[in-house]
Amino acid sequence: MNMEVNNRVLNVLFGGFIWLLLSCSSSYGLQSDIDCLKSLKGSLEDPFNYLSSWNFDNATEGFICKFTGIDCWHPDENKVINIRLSGMALKGGFPLGLQNCTALTGLDLSSNKLNGTIPSNISNITQFVTSFDLSSNNFSGGIPKDLANCTYLNIIKLGSNQLTGQIPAELGLLSRIKTFNVANNRLSGPVPRFLNARISADSYANNSGLCGTPLPNCQTT
Repeated sequence: MNMEVNNRVLNVLFGGFIWLLLSCSSSYGLQSDIDCLKSLKGSLEDPFNYLSSWNFDNATEGFICKFTGIDCWHPDENKVINIRLSGMALKGGFPLGLQNCTALTGLDLSSNKLNGTIPSNISNITQFVTSFDLSSNNFSGGIPKDLANCTYLNIIKLGSNQLTGQIPAELGLLSRIKTFNVANNRLSGPVPRFLNARISADSYANNSGLCGTPLPNCQTT
């Protein structure tokens, strides 16, 4: 009997500890997400003022959830789950402040005028992202090998940029991938062999140096 009571007490104490831990983490996360969006807005040029609704003077719960292009876990909680800023003519480099959006699962920055390289430590910035869309911009340089460490990815869209070099073979280890598109770049070498996805040749179109299934075989020397 005493053992049963003791177990109940321990369960209550343990449950209280977990609740306190999650509460502290959540509170930090909310401010972190606000800082994330402040940094993002500050790092980009917005010639048509699409981000004019991003007013940080408001301090009410969930205020950032009303921002253009922002989806939250709950409308009354400042916890960002998706950032959708497609087709806004935004200029600048990849926004490094995104690492402060710690619960982000979707990122769409497609059809803008972003440039520079994709960060080599991208998995530290978009660790839990399932959909990653940087298509139709002006990104250059290589596709970072570290993208393979974003293990939750279902969708990668990098088409219509100025990316060069080889596609990291490690990307083929992304077991959740359903969509992968790098068409209209300057990539070369063998394409990855994805474990659980069949990627069409169209997803690699207009990269004259790419080879391997579903493209023509690579030439051996």
